[in-house]
Amino acid sequence: MKRIISTGFLPHAISRLASATVREVAKANRKTLVIVVATALLGGSCAAQSTVTEDFKPSTLNQPGQEYPQVNSQGYARFKIIAPSADSLKVSLGLGGRGGTKLMRAADSSWMGTTEGPMDEGFHYYNVNIDGGKFNDPGALNFYGSVRWESGIEIPAHDQDFYALKDVPHGNVQQVLFPSASTKTSRRAFVYTPPGYEKDKGKKYPVLYLQHGWGEDETAWSNQGHANLIMDNLIAEGKIKPFIIVMTYGMTNEVKWGHMKEFSIVPFQTVLLDELVPYVDANFRTMANRENRAMAGLSMGGMETHTITLNKPDVFAYYGLLSGGTYTPEEIKDKSKVKLIFLSCGSKERPDAVKSSVQSLKEAGINAVSYISENTAHEFLTWRRSLHELAPLLFK
Repeated sequence: MKRIISTGFLPHAISRLASATVREVAKANRKTLVIVVATALLGGSCAAQSTVTEDFKPSTLNQPGQEYPQVNSQGYARFKIIAPSADSLKVSLGLGGRGGTKLMRAADSSWMGTTEGPMDEGFHYYNVNIDGGKFNDPGALNFYGSVRWESGIEIPAHDQDFYALKDVPHGNVQQVLFPSASTKTSRRAFVYTPPGYEKDKGKKYPVLYLQHGWGEDETAWSNQGHANLIMDNLIAEGKIKPFIIVMTYGMTNEVKWGHMKEFSIVPFQTVLLDELVPYVDANFRTMANRENRAMAGLSMGGMETHTITLNKPDVFAYYGLLSGGTYTPEEIKDKSKVKLIFLSCGSKERPDAVKSSVQSLKEAGINAVSYISENTAHEFLTWRRSLHELAPLLFK
């Protein structure tokens, strides 16, 4: 069933009804009146849309048993929050630059609202503003992003099959605590080992060190990115050579948003190269040499990758920047040490810069590949797709 809401209809309809006679109101189309009421309940943001399909279903990232938030087949998101004593509610998720989605009080004293338009496919963080305070949606699962645990919602993607949970052999993601003399503590990393790792004790594997973005942590690539499922599916399809993935926290010196220029790579570079890499090589069956090591990262993790690979060209042979900048030919001092440079971003980011950089690298005799994720921006579907494209190119 489709609900038709005419652009700009709500304010004019209310004005006409307020001044109409009882007889005129009685003649009003019953269906139109129902739509006006429903629109008011679901928030003024819906009024700007022409057609919203009423096939909403609970998000796949909801808490167990929770009906809201919901998503429809067009990518609209609908929210319902129980806050009977609140005066105003707003969800941060909405179309870019428009301040999120305002919720309206419903007849049962809950608050409801629908995004004014369809969202980009994939994963999105969000929070709920209640009377000026920031809270999480009690109906949704939480994910670490924006330097806090935030609510998450999944807008089903047309190509979601490549990161879907399937009936295939699965690898393991395990937490490890490795000693860090430089930070005077034990630090955490998550390590993905491919299917069959536990059975064939004589087999060794290449390693990808995969970094998260600013405001996220070492849980991001498994929880939000589904890196393990992407790997499992590619291995089951015979499209990649199995390898280990190591994911650790990249903020050894905390820097607030807007102060990234103050970030120093030295502490994290020490943790990664002097402490984590030796730990992984000592405790996992790795092929412990440059030709079998890769480093990649999204956003800030790309910046870290860019800096460390240039600082220490003897450690990694494969580089990947996912919405994380570019390389220039002049930065690569020894082309023989670089087996691959992979650059990617969303089509709503800066695709021309990525393509131009790869073209320059190729002209300089460096093996470089670009990938542009269609109809996505600086978000996890871009990076899921990027990992899916990068993985088959590694360790050839």
